[in-house]
Amino acid sequence: MSEHMLPLVEIREKKAQPVRPNPAEAPRPDLREELFELEARGELIVQRVPEPYVEVTTKYGRTKKVPIDHLWHHKSCGQCGHIPGYTTSILWLNRQFGIDYLDPTDQTSCTGWNYYASATSNAVAQLLVMCRNFAAAYETGYYPLIHCGTSYGHYKELREQLVHHKELRDQVRRVLDKLGKPLVVPEEIVHYSEWVHVMRQRIAERQVIDMRGITACVHPACHYYKIVAEDAIYDPDIYGGQRTATVTALLQALGITVADYSTWFDCCGFGFRHILVQRDFTRSFAVLRKIEVMKDEANPDMTVTHDTGCVTTLDKSQFAARAHQRRVGVPVLADSQVAALAMGAHPFRVLQLHWHSTDWRPLLEKLGIDWERYWAEFEEDLAAIERGEKPGLTWQDAEQPIVTR
Repeated sequence: MSEHMLPLVEIREKKAQPVRPNPAEAPRPDLREELFELEARGELIVQRVPEPYVEVTTKYGRTKKVPIDHLWHHKSCGQCGHIPGYTTSILWLNRQFGIDYLDPTDQTSCTGWNYYASATSNAVAQLLVMCRNFAAAYETGYYPLIHCGTSYGHYKELREQLVHHKELRDQVRRVLDKLGKPLVVPEEIVHYSEWVHVMRQRIAERQVIDMRGITACVHPACHYYKIVAEDAIYDPDIYGGQRTATVTALLQALGITVADYSTWFDCCGFGFRHILVQRDFTRSFAVLRKIEVMKDEANPDMTVTHDTGCVTTLDKSQFAARAHQRRVGVPVLADSQVAALAMGAHPFRVLQLHWHSTDWRPLLEKLGIDWERYWAEFEEDLAAIERGEKPGLTWQDAEQPIVTR
């Protein structure tokens, strides 16, 4: 019986036995070795992870490099469209630490929707979108940092196809040649939450909001750790190395109590195709299998995750459930939003909590944050824009720190 099917008490007992990762047990060979072989044969370019970087341990004990600086932000269409404070929090954190980064204007969606929702596309088209984006990053000299878990998982699967199928490489290279672009694959596919993970101690050092009274449940994103599972970060100090360390380690560094619950392994309910054709199933799954279980078993102050679809689904599914008197009301944030809030980011100029459906006010009040004061500031920002006194919000507006009561 797999761990995610065990009763909660058995899961906790099982966690007492730390996993000793063994690279030899990984289901696939280390793809990076094959990438370097292809580069040596002149078939592609491998973009190296720039220094400075931090080496972390993945599920089967391999080492992965996570860059700290010189980042090319591969943004998420879902974040920018549904939860924009997710993206601004990532960029705000970069700015707070003086990171040299690029917010590109020539990036496209990864088109993962086509792939996972069974819409129109093909392998070559999917690979071309990935490789054009990677070439755009390579040409700037900055290293791609993937914001969306869907893009992260999608690109890892596409990378395997590209490495293992010469006919696909040849077809992709012919189109890239017409575009005047090189065929480039990064040495590592890096998710933004991995950057947050390796920066967690520096984030904690800059923490100004006391979060020790907060309890959170973590939803680990399927597209982060279930697709090409050997590439996700694990740590023996986090659930005995039996669950991914991202998100949980950050929350612990900030003094937050991370509460366990029995359906942690389940999808958030997003599922791609059925959110398009069976949306009620998505909403029901998110509420019945995730939010209500968290409420019953942990009663958290918030749920924290690290993927676009997960935040959207777990947050916005609770709105409809309220009409049916379900046990909901857990605010859902991304790890980047929690990190930014801990460092004093504005709840509306940066986190943009007004885009979230589930009531976040009790959480801010428990943290001692006068949300009414900051909402009034934000409304004045909007009024000034409407009066023509300013074209929009600036980073200078966003970098004014907040204070607690």
